[in-house]
Amino acid sequence: MKPKNSRVLKLYNKHRKVELIIDQKLLERIGKKGIEHFPNEFGGFLIGKYSDDYKTLFISDFILPKSYKGSRYLFERSSKGMKSFFSNLFKKKKEYYVGEWHTHPNGSTGFSATDLNAMINIESSTSVSIKNPVLLILSVSAQKINQATFYIYDKKKLLPYE
Repeated sequence: MKPKNSRVLKLYNKHRKVELIIDQKLLERIGKKGIEHFPNEFGGFLIGKYSDDYKTLFISDFILPKSYKGSRYLFERSSKGMKSFFSNLFKKKKEYYVGEWHTHPNGSTGFSATDLNAMINIESSTSVSIKNPVLLILSVSAQKINQATFYIYDKKKLLPYE
């Protein structure tokens, strides 16, 4: 059930021919969490599920890390304790970990080599069964989201949704 006045964002990645759907209110909630940590980078996990044909990703929620390090130009989160959380989430809601999000305070939504390497490590991890994780980068100021860009990881590249 959608909240009243909700607006759904539909984004498309031409390279993979896949769609990403997220409620605007959810994106605003994610941004608000990032703004709370301004001027440091902050982030977490994205939760959702794919359509049966794997052509559409529905992002339904986000989870904050239990522990992390954040500075002006770096965000590192721990995944400690998350495996059992994600397992229970799948059992209860049939939703799962689909990717990552983090902020770039007063920066662009372009990804860095560190961002790309993090996605390479996620895709190659034996404890994570995800071949095309999603990355959301939000440019935030102390008051608002300036811009948000979603990327899909594919063959050691991050490709933007439009």
